[in-house]
Amino acid sequence: MKFRFTLFFIFFTIFLFSQDIAVLKYQGGGDWYSNPTALPNLVKYCNQHINTNINENIQTVEVGSTDIFQFPFLHMTGHGNVFFSDEAAENLRNYLISGGFLHIDDNYGMEPYITKELKKVFPNSDLVEIPKNHSLYSSAFEFTNGLPKIHEHDGKAPQAFGIFHDSRLVLLFTLESDLGDGWEDQEVHNDPEDVREKALKMGANIIKYVFEN
Repeated sequence: MKFRFTLFFIFFTIFLFSQDIAVLKYQGGGDWYSNPTALPNLVKYCNQHINTNINENIQTVEVGSTDIFQFPFLHMTGHGNVFFSDEAAENLRNYLISGGFLHIDDNYGMEPYITKELKKVFPNSDLVEIPKNHSLYSSAFEFTNGLPKIHEHDGKAPQAFGIFHDSRLVLLFTLESDLGDGWEDQEVHNDPEDVREKALKMGANIIKYVFEN
């Protein structure tokens, strides 16, 4: 118990002083490596517009590795299957309840798999929809209508879901929005500039909210 407390203290200290973020690599065959230009572009935008000092060298970490504790913010995306071993799920849970944060952005098709695997991480917690008056939507830029729609797939409205631990939002799941596509280089999806700007602003809101809460 004393050893675990010491580890958590070390990890919490890292969280206090680190503004590094990382991509979360998972098993199951899903394309965790999607949108390779997304996070670098979001980091540059945040450093330029909301006065962050995030390392632009984006790391990749595996769910089951203690390396995740080096990063206060993890980003996860993909289109397909996701699998967490029991050990990886426990590691992710320990990371989240000790101060970490995970943003999962469904790149289309990920939802049925990730919701199942999250039950391994938080067996007694469900994803709950984030209300439109939550400070997540106003931490840097105003989004009075909630999560913006970046890419259309099934004609469904974008939704943001979260998991809370001791009243703290520890996990955000963005669905039917495709924020990560909007963060990518313009030529990847040929999105209009105003659409990319909405995606980047919402991403900046997420980053700012996480670093301040």
